[in-house]
Amino acid sequence: MISLTPLQTLQNVEFRNLLTGRFFIVLAFRMLATLLGWWVYQLTKDPFSIGLIGLSEVIPAVSCALYAGHVIDMNEKKKLLLICNYAYVFLIGLLLIPAFFNSEMHLTGHQVTYFIYGVIFFTGIARAFIGPIVPSMIPKIVKKDNLPNAVTLNQATFLTSSVCGHAAGGFLIGSFGVQWTLVFIILLIIIASLFFWQLNKQYSENKNDSVGVIESMREGVTYIFKTKEILGALCLDMFAVLFGGAVAMIPVYATDILKVGAEGFGLLNAASDIGSMCIITILSIIPLRKNQGKILLGVVAGFGLCIIGFGLSHLYWLSFMFLVLSGMLDGISVVIRGTIVQLKTPDHIRGRVLSVNSIFIMSSNEMGQFESGLMAKILGVVRSVVFGGSMTVLIALLVGSTNPKLRKMQY
Repeated sequence: MISLTPLQTLQNVEFRNLLTGRFFIVLAFRMLATLLGWWVYQLTKDPFSIGLIGLSEVIPAVSCALYAGHVIDMNEKKKLLLICNYAYVFLIGLLLIPAFFNSEMHLTGHQVTYFIYGVIFFTGIARAFIGPIVPSMIPKIVKKDNLPNAVTLNQATFLTSSVCGHAAGGFLIGSFGVQWTLVFIILLIIIASLFFWQLNKQYSENKNDSVGVIESMREGVTYIFKTKEILGALCLDMFAVLFGGAVAMIPVYATDILKVGAEGFGLLNAASDIGSMCIITILSIIPLRKNQGKILLGVVAGFGLCIIGFGLSHLYWLSFMFLVLSGMLDGISVVIRGTIVQLKTPDHIRGRVLSVNSIFIMSSNEMGQFESGLMAKILGVVRSVVFGGSMTVLIALLVGSTNPKLRKMQY
């Protein structure tokens, strides 16, 4: 059977609706992340407070992830996706209270910050479910031969919306303020739900409904630890991004080091995603044919070197270019990792495996944000970023030397 090209895969209307809905919801999430980092730093002027945003979300998200995977595998996925979608509408709507009525309520900056942390804690629970649902639906919508193309397009959609979200977030904050940016974010999530309503229902394929929750969750974890290619790719992602999370310090760089304001902050926040989007566009036309495991290890090490360069730079254009290049390298690794996980995972356990995958992703991103804030407090901002990049290079070398199956992986 001849597989379609990535662009031909978009002829599938249901797949197109799934990607369009994901575009709008990720656009909203990235705008929200940009807004929260900027808002909290303006309220506190403390880099560590930015790190606590990530910690507020990752604790409930990781805690609920294994159970979320069980629920996804045992229930109809479209319904769960819509429930999570509207949960976000409600929770982000709560942020409108301090945004619009702060002066009337006479709240201090720290009180508003604590309220934000509380809301983000509950979005972390919703994220534990919504994160794995979309990728778990893809193999039921496209044929297996076209799965690598679908993964590439899914990542291209994610990165395109990330770029637009980061850049638009900074622009809207600078032009209309936090309040109306939040309103726009809520509208985007509602628009996403309109496309999700067009999807077909996807029911559970598990034949044994009598399996207990604990046993079901254990099955997903055991499968990952037995499959060394998946385990290696996920560990590489978690530890590399955990230490290479320099983007968490971009509000500090934009405000205090590069002095470029809200608009410059938005572009810096989008820089790595711009690079990722460019490289994934290329991969959509010229996919990787061989040696994907070795390429994965090489691009992660290169990503770490770019983070070191960003940390040491005091020139806006040079900092921007380092982040763009880091995004290009990360984009390659994202496509390879995503394809490995999808191709190596059976349908009946896909939700649980992708939930464990989400634990690794959330641990790396949000804990990376916390780690960056903590290390910035201990070492200073510049030294913390350089330290993180150095650790990323070390992790790539360590994983490459200890996991020959990942190193030799091809698909």
